[in-house]
Amino acid sequence: MDFLEFNDIFNTVMRDNGLSHLCDDEKSRKLYYLMEHMLEVNKSMNLTAIKEERAVITRHFVDSLTIEPFLPQNAKILDVGCGAGFPSLPLGIVRPDLSIVALDSTEKRIRYVADTAKALELSRFTAIAARAEELAHDKAHRACYDVVTARAVAALPVLSELCLPFARIGGRFIAMKAKRGDEELAAAASAISKLGATVKQNLFITLIGADEQDERQLIEIEKIDKTPQNLPRPYAKIVKRPL
Repeated sequence: MDFLEFNDIFNTVMRDNGLSHLCDDEKSRKLYYLMEHMLEVNKSMNLTAIKEERAVITRHFVDSLTIEPFLPQNAKILDVGCGAGFPSLPLGIVRPDLSIVALDSTEKRIRYVADTAKALELSRFTAIAARAEELAHDKAHRACYDVVTARAVAALPVLSELCLPFARIGGRFIAMKAKRGDEELAAAASAISKLGATVKQNLFITLIGADEQDERQLIEIEKIDKTPQNLPRPYAKIVKRPL
């Protein structure tokens, strides 16, 4: 796929999903580079199971950008379990005002994300290799992010304990979920409350692609109080006995 074909498909899909205001030629070229670079690196590193270019546009790029309306101007964002850099890299491209930290426990992937962000000239982008449940006890990161997000990382009861300690009071945790997010939300009610937060809204989205449609949920959780100092617990305990 050359850039002209990419740009045509990308702009059409963005328009169909109500996100056309985020498009311009420079951003499209950076997203095209990101797609081509990721698919090339993916031949030697396990970054994504999505290898068809049209699917990358919808299921990686547009899906990542569905949370853009939730992000205040100049906000400080943390992407927990960023993997190959989604949603953090597309957000960094379309919203250069954001200060973004991409977090993942896999050193190799974080090196890829950091190198890619540098190639894309994302000056307010940082990539950190660390475990979320450990970094959340670091004063430099605890309770200081305007928005914390995670995409397809873990079930919501587990994810809430990993993510909410990073959010400041008045900040948000936005969990990006596929179908059946309602079941996870019900199971996470106790954990969310114990972590000092409350559910603000549960938004259902139909992701419209060039050749497909997918159902998504964005669960917005507001931080209203301090997270107890003993949380998050070690990962084995979080998984074995969710709050």
